[in-house]
Amino acid sequence: MLKKIPTPILITGAKGFIGSNLLRRLICKGYETNIIVRTKDNCWRIEDILNKTNIFFEDLTNFKLINKIINKLKPKTIFHLAAYGAYEYQNEIEKIKKVNLDATINLINTCTEQGFNTFINTGSNSEYGLKKNPMKETDVLTPNSYYAVFKAASTLFCQYESISKKLPIISIRPFHVYGPYEEKTRLIPNLISSILFNRCPPLSNPENVRDMVYIEDAVNFYLSLTNENVDYGSIFNLGTGTQHSLKEIVDTTLALTESKIKITWNSMPSRKWDQTVWQADMNNTNKILGWTPVNSLRTGLSKTIEWHKHYYQN
Repeated sequence: MLKKIPTPILITGAKGFIGSNLLRRLICKGYETNIIVRTKDNCWRIEDILNKTNIFFEDLTNFKLINKIINKLKPKTIFHLAAYGAYEYQNEIEKIKKVNLDATINLINTCTEQGFNTFINTGSNSEYGLKKNPMKETDVLTPNSYYAVFKAASTLFCQYESISKKLPIISIRPFHVYGPYEEKTRLIPNLISSILFNRCPPLSNPENVRDMVYIEDAVNFYLSLTNENVDYGSIFNLGTGTQHSLKEIVDTTLALTESKIKITWNSMPSRKWDQTVWQADMNNTNKILGWTPVNSLRTGLSKTIEWHKHYYQN
């Protein structure tokens, strides 16, 4: 059973996909939460719970003002999920650096001054780059985008600070997380909405693969880490350890929706990060944390389909 999470709790990136689901879970469990968001726009994921959390509108790259907020809050558990650059249209190099690296440095430095129980940093599986085998936390990083470069730099900064100053900082590298409130343009939301509205979804090579982890499992993972005593500078993959081809994902979705839509493959080009090996090596996570996901691909897709029917069709 999950022990009580040390409070106060701070979440950055609470308007995002994983952050919003994490915020919802914590509020549902009765925790008082605090979030830092830069602006009031694009709050669609959390607009119905904004009155149930304490909101600070500030830019994480502004050290002076962030320091003021942290000095006031003195958070004991920090979930750091703020990010920029994961989507193709987010291509401003300086902003990618500021949000992913500079903001992390600011937050670590100011939280260190106050002391904390757990700081959970969110990296990315894109830090690994293209690999021929399941990706291990100890692999040499060969990032293939500016986003991946600065995510990798952020993770390594957190690891260095944790080891050198004996700080309880943990970094997570999520793989393909999916489920309710995911960005509409992403694979699963686009696939489900297209099928539900009887449209042929835009798809690339059916042999492209993903290591798919359902959002409910991802949130459980974040929460479980607040009670773990692990080595300083620990990095953990967040995936299932199993990769699924795009064809398998599409076929499962068609079966669950009982759709007869005829699929056209390669209607959109593969991207530079698409690959035929995209799998988390979960040995480290399983061995040290004893954590495994609960939801299978079929179960996770089924839950996501039902959410889409309720959220977008009602």
